Amino acid sequence: MTMEIHVVQKVMKVNDEIAQAIRSRLEAARIPAVNLMSAPGSGKTSLIETAIRSLRDTVRIGVIEGDPDTTRDAERIAALGAPVVQINTAGGCHLEANLVNRALDDLDLDALDLLVIENVGNLVCPVEFDLGETRRAAIISIPEGHDKPAKYPKLFRTADVVILNKIDLLPYVDFDEPRFTGDVRGLNPDASLLRVSCRTGEGVLGWLDWLRAVVQPTAQVGR
Repeated sequence: MTMEIHVVQKVMKVNDEIAQAIRSRLEAARIPAVNLMSAPGSGKTSLIETAIRSLRDTVRIGVIEGDPDTTRDAERIAALGAPVVQINTAGGCHLEANLVNRALDDLDLDALDLLVIENVGNLVCPVEFDLGETRRAAIISIPEGHDKPAKYPKLFRTADVVILNKIDLLPYVDFDEPRFTGDVRGLNPDASLLRVSCRTGEGVLGWLDWLRAVVQPTAQVGR
């Protein structure tokens, strides 16, 4: 057991060192990074697509796509003309900093204003690994149930924004939104809380405004 703990601590230390190097690299390029974390099927890719379509004239978005096996999400992003790099984890449940660092080599950072990292769909493992991001986004969709903040608290404690997605399904699902909101606020009173439906467009402006606010501090510095 002692050896296992030592090995885990060593892995995490190395990851944190690489993450800090990524953070310094992105800060030098004046590019903020947003790490999207959620369960599979919550709508991460749809939120990225919505941002690319809506902000393409003002914010140049690059994407790193994490997925165990396929390139399907990356293909969706590429179809919109945005630069995207696919990371396949071969069954791994999260991205690690070394993978993101290598992916950055395939992006033209001088041509970006914002980097979005779509992590592997999982509510536990991705939370432990710093990827050098500027902000963390936790996404929960209505069909997943209102109990997720209580069951997976660390994701919500570390999030800068919590997105309740697919709100168009509220009439059809037994989802206690006041309880969900109360649990989120109990864990993280400072996080932004957004209600969004990419299908109907409801709440999308809030998502776009949040991203603009992430980009704005670096945009003011000039490039």
